[in-house]
Amino acid sequence: MRYLSEIASAWRPLLAAGLGMGTGMSIAGTVTSAIAPTLVADAGWSKAQFAMTGTLGLLTALSMPFVGRLADLLGVKLTALIGIVAMPLTLLGFSLSGGSFTAYVAVFVLQSTICVTTTATVYTRLVVQHVAHARGLALAIVACGPALFSAIGGPLLNAFVEAQGWVAAYRALALFTAFTGIVTFLLIPGSRSHATVATGARRPAREDYPEIFREPAFWILLASMYLCNLPLTLILVQLKMLVLDNGITPEGASIMFTALAAGMLLGRFITGVALDRLAPQLVSFVTLGLPGIGLFVLATSWDSPAIITASVFSLGFAVGAEGDILAFLVARHFRPEIYSSVLGLLTAACALAAASGAAFLSWSLARTGSFDTFLVAAGTGVVTGSLLLLMLRRRPEAALRGQPVAA
Repeated sequence: MRYLSEIASAWRPLLAAGLGMGTGMSIAGTVTSAIAPTLVADAGWSKAQFAMTGTLGLLTALSMPFVGRLADLLGVKLTALIGIVAMPLTLLGFSLSGGSFTAYVAVFVLQSTICVTTTATVYTRLVVQHVAHARGLALAIVACGPALFSAIGGPLLNAFVEAQGWVAAYRALALFTAFTGIVTFLLIPGSRSHATVATGARRPAREDYPEIFREPAFWILLASMYLCNLPLTLILVQLKMLVLDNGITPEGASIMFTALAAGMLLGRFITGVALDRLAPQLVSFVTLGLPGIGLFVLATSWDSPAIITASVFSLGFAVGAEGDILAFLVARHFRPEIYSSVLGLLTAACALAAASGAAFLSWSLARTGSFDTFLVAAGTGVVTGSLLLLMLRRRPEAALRGQPVAA
């Protein structure tokens, strides 16, 4: 009862985090997927020209460390406010671009750098501050915000674009995010006195960052998260082409997307509960190492639909689990005062890994015409990265500072 009662008592910060993540920068991928075809056709852009905007995602990776530090210094409410104000403005800016590619890119750059203050790097800090014993489950709950928007809002947005066009869609989204942003801001607790986890005095960056870099856990997590995120672009962008290459029919590919989504959802909740009850480093090794097997299987001649579906499910399970694992392990090994600073650095490493994985995939496809080289290399990286997590050991002082405040 204590386990679930802690979740119930922290309903306000958890709702704020879930709503903020579910209607903040994380919706950009769903929004772009729904609007891009109509926008590109109306504006007369080429597909290659529009694809170039994907490289600008690296700006998000570069921004993450600064956003994390800002959240540690200003707190969640003030940091999130930056993105809460900027997100509707950037969506409105897209609607006013008039089909100009230069104007679109300019707004895209602003969104990619400023609106990251509405991502997990900022909002999961609410979970760390307000939940101690059921933290894994709480992280899983708030991580469902973006998934719910994609599942419910994606089809609705797609239908709206078809009926009203891309300009009206962007303006409707601007109103929607403005409303949800106001609700989120009002829900975020404004005082640290409401937190259940003790925090100490803020320290300057010249003291905090040397502490971070001296901690072996940081380098273990950095290497592990980089290796485990190498296949991310394959999972999220190239999945349909991959399963078609393995003999799955176009109709059967839809089942693979369902398997991926189911794996992500189950991965979040199963991993969240397991982190609260079992050895976190062992849970992390198993859940993040699982897709390594799936990647190796996909590189073989075992192309039956059942085996491929199971492999895709394992990939989705790991993607869902990773968000819980990274936030949980950072909170476990570092002081609450530097939580977002550490998470921002590691999230940047994940983004860079996905980008470098995409570059390697492009190179290997050009050289071999097959996914097999990438699957074997990425699978090896994932297994190695998950093994590194077994080296983690909790620092006693970090454990003391992350305990609930005595009544």
